Amino acid sequence: MLADGVLKTYLDNGLAVILKETHRAPVASFWVWYRVGSRNEQVGITGISHWVEHMMFRGTEQFPAGVADRLISRRGGDHNAMTYLDWTSYYETLPAEDIDLAMAVEADRMVNAIFLEEGAELERTVIISERQGSENYPAWLLHEELVSMAFKVHSYGHMTIGWQSDLDAMTRDDLERHYQEYYSPSNAVVVAVGDFNAEQVLRQIKSYFGNLPAGPPREAVRGLEPVQRGERRCVVEGPGETAYLTIGFHAPPALDEDFFPMAVIDTLLGGARSMSLFHDGEPSRSSRLYKALVDSGLASEASSYLLPTIDPYLFICSATLQDGQSLDELEAALLAELDRLTREPVTPDELRKAVHQTRAQFTYSAESVTDQAFWLGFAEIVADLDWLNRFPDSLAAVTAEDVQRVAASYLDACKRTVARYVPTDDE
Repeated sequence: MLADGVLKTYLDNGLAVILKETHRAPVASFWVWYRVGSRNEQVGITGISHWVEHMMFRGTEQFPAGVADRLISRRGGDHNAMTYLDWTSYYETLPAEDIDLAMAVEADRMVNAIFLEEGAELERTVIISERQGSENYPAWLLHEELVSMAFKVHSYGHMTIGWQSDLDAMTRDDLERHYQEYYSPSNAVVVAVGDFNAEQVLRQIKSYFGNLPAGPPREAVRGLEPVQRGERRCVVEGPGETAYLTIGFHAPPALDEDFFPMAVIDTLLGGARSMSLFHDGEPSRSSRLYKALVDSGLASEASSYLLPTIDPYLFICSATLQDGQSLDELEAALLAELDRLTREPVTPDELRKAVHQTRAQFTYSAESVTDQAFWLGFAEIVADLDWLNRFPDSLAAVTAEDVQRVAASYLDACKRTVARYVPTDDE
């Protein structure tokens, strides 16, 4: 089990620490996770968490811009950061003997990041360019429209990068205020996995992070999404020659008892690619959507996606229309596969295969020390370590009755949001 042999503790300032020894290679991965993402934003400051992540690389007095990059690279290390719905994370993977460098960098920027006006403006330009680049992809535009329609109240209803109007209007002071509210030990999780002695690494973490102030209290996220009571639809028009279809349904959060049956449904329909999270995977040619949509010639691609989240997010099915085919026929065929899940119990053979695929994909996605550290931190943010440890058994416990019940409950016509991209042939 990924969470077996893990040491978890808390420092006096509230910092959660998760450590796992693995001695297969002289490497370690060190992560700091913050409980802040687009979930913690409102209209007016959408995209601010991602922007603050960019600002973290503008440097501190101890590690001016570019210095940490060079120090890590000289040691043969790799580092990066990510912001998403529920979290922001930073990591360094490097020789285990140099793990103290990662601690020094992350402890310093947890409290000493510099927010200069010039740096904020430079990052504004970078992020707006990033957003405009994403807008060139019809699937991205469609996803943005889908989530903004699906969520009327909850802050999951905007993309992590934020709305253009907010990116234009936010100030340096907004960024620093967001940083001061959310970047502190009491709102963070440190994870380290690698070739080290856990007790020794814990002493080092206490040395670097133990004296940092706990940070201010934070308000809980408000805005419970009301039950959707009718189908919502939109059509996005734009340049290109290819049409796309995306259908979303409100889905259970990670800690809900229905999450694991929904994970099996995801695998039945689209394969187990969701368990790879940010790793691209090959489409499952044996999945129901692939057989019904791609093998039939209606679509060139078909997939489904389920993400473990703190609050209820979306289960999404997507398809790319094959040239010369009809969007209406494609949608009808996709919906027929969803309806089949509610009407016909999945066979024992297909259920066993789906559970095996999901467990296997999860295992493959946690092979390296970097991936293991990712999963430990991710699970602690969206659920807890027990959820991660129970993952394989929770999947194995899913029955055909569970699949049918959860499909009927969540894949309801009144609860779906449908988005189509229709090309205008205007390049």
